[in-house]
Amino acid sequence: METETATRWLTNAEQCAWRTQLEVNRLLTYQLERDLQPFGLTMNDYEILVNLSESEGVRMRMSDLASATLQSKSRLSHQITRMENADLVRRENCESDRRGLYAVLTDHGMETMRKVAPHHVASVRRHFMDLLSPEALEELHKTLTPIADHLRGQRGKP
Repeated sequence: METETATRWLTNAEQCAWRTQLEVNRLLTYQLERDLQPFGLTMNDYEILVNLSESEGVRMRMSDLASATLQSKSRLSHQITRMENADLVRRENCESDRRGLYAVLTDHGMETMRKVAPHHVASVRRHFMDLLSPEALEELHKTLTPIADHLRGQRGKP
């Protein structure tokens, strides 16, 4: 017979913190998306452009890019197709692995990054950074780091 363990329900304080975190995450993502709309970009587009612009040779294997952006290979493939149509990225075959593909930032994609990045950073500052003191930012980083480390370790596990 299986023994049933009691559910550890959230305390009022835990529930309040959890729900506030969820709300902040949703609202911040919504606002950052809105601020990218005039440039014809989504947060997913921007994240891909950032990853490619910071990669050696402004290229990444599609499988590595999927992992870096927490997207399935299928979803990323559709995203890259859309971004190819906008001339932000292109696909290139991997010479060392015939099945592999690279996503490569185009000149137009790099130009777009240079144009959009200052606006995105200003949005991040306006809606997040500037609302917290340096001490609060440091404390937030200390608080979130073990959670991020734990969740990175859970990737790919059932």
